[in-house]
Amino acid sequence: MFVRRPFAGLASECDLIALRELVPAAIAPARLLDSDRQVLICTVLPAAAPAMVRDSGEIWLGLQVRHNFGDPARDLGAVLVKALDSEPGVIGLLDDPGSGPRLQDLVSADPLEVTVHDGYDFWLADVDEDEDTKSAALEHANHSAHPTARLASVTAAYWTDVGTKEHLRWVMPQPEEELLDALARLHAAGLDSVAEGSRLVGMFRAHGVLAPVWDLPLGTGAAALEEPAATFAARLDDALTDTSPLSGDQRAARSGLANRQVTIR
Repeated sequence: MFVRRPFAGLASECDLIALRELVPAAIAPARLLDSDRQVLICTVLPAAAPAMVRDSGEIWLGLQVRHNFGDPARDLGAVLVKALDSEPGVIGLLDDPGSGPRLQDLVSADPLEVTVHDGYDFWLADVDEDEDTKSAALEHANHSAHPTARLASVTAAYWTDVGTKEHLRWVMPQPEEELLDALARLHAAGLDSVAEGSRLVGMFRAHGVLAPVWDLPLGTGAAALEEPAATFAARLDDALTDTSPLSGDQRAARSGLANRQVTIR
């Protein structure tokens, strides 16, 4: 069964969505509710594996996978249960797991501590490999990972440099209609900037929430966004409390933003 907002109930819902859909290389430890086994949530694992049990017994869960049976949280739960009873190696998920525990049933709902990496060297962090072998195995994967950083001043906002442009992609938990109204109010008032020269260009829709995207001038970097992003977050909170009817300019701004949405499936 399709679940529109699969990670609802987890404090790091928006970070999980970002790591699944937007961030190339990142990790976040998760605490199991009924076991002291170590679990590491990863953006992607080698060959997009659903999970791996390491020689140490630590379980690595991959968010960016090739399967999707309608509820990513249930898929992760099924893989995690399987990994808890498996020897070291790759854990697959070839068939619809059906009903059973979801990720929320197995791990603590506490906020995750996300660490963003420049590439995928963490895949071999606990493996004895010489540098030549490590470089050969990871060169192609690392080349595809755009520089990315998570902002510290706000939640689930990620700066990235794609070469020709820089972007801020910010996954937000508010209901879509309310968030669109608030963003429209700020856009119409010229208050939607997150840095000098930035431009709100649209948004992704993923797993039941929106992720607004700003284009940034080349050379902006992540550090320069910290204070402006916090200021914008305060403006957005104020705009979300405004329930008055939208003005003509605000309705036009809202329509423009709604037309620049891309749904990630």
